[in-house]
Amino acid sequence: MTPSMTLGPEILRKRLIDHASERYRAAGQFAYHFARGKLGKDPVFFCLLDRGLFPGNARILDLGCGQGLLAAWLLSARQLYDAGDWPGAWPARFEEGDMRRVDFGQADVVVIMDAVHYVDAAAQHDILRRARAALPPSGLLLTRVGDAGAGLRFQVSHWMDCAVALFRGNGLPRLHCRRLPDWIRALEALGFRVETAPMNGALPFANVMLIARLGQQVGAGI
Repeated sequence: MTPSMTLGPEILRKRLIDHASERYRAAGQFAYHFARGKLGKDPVFFCLLDRGLFPGNARILDLGCGQGLLAAWLLSARQLYDAGDWPGAWPARFEEGDMRRVDFGQADVVVIMDAVHYVDAAAQHDILRRARAALPPSGLLLTRVGDAGAGLRFQVSHWMDCAVALFRGNGLPRLHCRRLPDWIRALEALGFRVETAPMNGALPFANVMLIARLGQQVGAGI
């Protein structure tokens, strides 16, 4: 019996956020509260679970993973949903590097959330091409992008990206954004079938998740 069968959705939601963010407590108050706020407020994490996009045994490559929130989230979800059957060891490996140069290896799912617009158009194409090459015939690419054609909502998103970069001491970034149809065409040119999902939550942003599939996606997700 899974927790979702015995607990209400709000209790399960809180438990999952608690479980995933607790992993960051030892890293200090900023890391813990950032993780807790991001996991609780950003709709993308629950959306990924609700859509069942990750097969249980999937090899997942998360490019631009930050402090590893997606890994913590998926591990906690599996531990809770599988009633503790998963081992407590951290089944993830983190590598520091430039996604324009690192070896992608092989993966069943490639994730690039809120990161690809930090590199120029030529590098974007190369990253997407290499992500495509890393996937099997039924592979999946998940990316969240800003729609540069969304007017004021895009401007708000752009200002927020710049503010976060300045807060982190990285200076004012040069961002390379595209209109949503251009992102879709770039993925379709690589052989993906693309589904879009607005990903703003209650915030006035222009974020869209692109669910890009190769072939026929099969298998049950978590």
